[in-house]
Amino acid sequence: MTRPRNDTFLRALLQEPTDYTPLWLMRQAGRYLPEYRETRARAGSFLDLCKNPALACEVTLQPLARYDLDAAILFSDILTVPDAMGLGLYFAEGEGPKFERPLREEWAIRDLQAPDPYEHLRYVTDAVSEIRRALDNSVPLIGFSGSPYTLSCYMVEGGSSDDYRHVKTMLYNRPDLMHRILSVTADAVTSYLNAQIEAGAQAVMIFDSWGGGLSAAAYEEFSLQYMRRIVAGLTKEKDGEKIPCIVFTKGGGLWIEKIAAIGCDAVGLDWTIDIGEARRRTNGKVALQGNLDPNVLFASPEVVQAEAKKVLDSYHAAGGSKTGHVFNLGHGISQFTPPDHVTALVEAVHGHSRKLRQQG
Repeated sequence: MTRPRNDTFLRALLQEPTDYTPLWLMRQAGRYLPEYRETRARAGSFLDLCKNPALACEVTLQPLARYDLDAAILFSDILTVPDAMGLGLYFAEGEGPKFERPLREEWAIRDLQAPDPYEHLRYVTDAVSEIRRALDNSVPLIGFSGSPYTLSCYMVEGGSSDDYRHVKTMLYNRPDLMHRILSVTADAVTSYLNAQIEAGAQAVMIFDSWGGGLSAAAYEEFSLQYMRRIVAGLTKEKDGEKIPCIVFTKGGGLWIEKIAAIGCDAVGLDWTIDIGEARRRTNGKVALQGNLDPNVLFASPEVVQAEAKKVLDSYHAAGGSKTGHVFNLGHGISQFTPPDHVTALVEAVHGHSRKLRQQG
């Protein structure tokens, strides 16, 4: 596997020097883009879009045609894994994702099995291969999965939740059942990410969207240890090239030293922690990804650029001038974001980071 012509993203993750700070955005292929909305309408439903490799490839490439981004990320959904476990994923209008068969009964939890990604998630690996061909070695492709804890939140609750009452009741009342779900899901995520790597993903990311809502002790027991297990089981190299891994816990700023110690190459940051502080606390052990507040993109282009420069300046002041930073948002981009504000962001990140490197 030869590196892409623009390998700045990969070099930043591996803490190799870069000429500028690379940039991509969580949910960069999404509803804020009119071209995405048109493709989504043609697909018929969100799930149909995810399960059609040609259309998933089309929407993956859309933001790259519009913006000078440094990486593509597979268009899919984290809930494809529990869907492949037989929980019956569907999307209710105005309510988001739901499962027909949430995990509440002990027998169902005992029967839970990790799916074969080449059998039950073939549409994802086919999409990865198709996207790699379409990218034609221009920029790297990121594969991804949800974390075991985040996936279990949906699997036990049966959908989104304000308080995660069912999953936290199980976590404290029946930790044995919770660990059974997490263990099977960790195996599923490991094989799923490795299948994406085999199909052509050049980096992978674990999204722990809900781990930040746990207590410190519960985070260590029910989220972090399973992400550590996944990272240990990932394919680290393919065709002579390293495959970097990013771990992102939304709300995990309190625990970044612990996250940095699980073996990942980079830690994703939300917007609630100063990135310079994060750099000092991790002391260059890992690369950092982030961490502009997504809501900044609702402000004027001038404000967007000023806020982006603050993130870059903070990282630079902490001694990370030429390496180890991938610029991103602190969470997914909103569907209400004006597309031209993203243009302003990309220009600011690339332009200002080049100037900082020239300053030394």
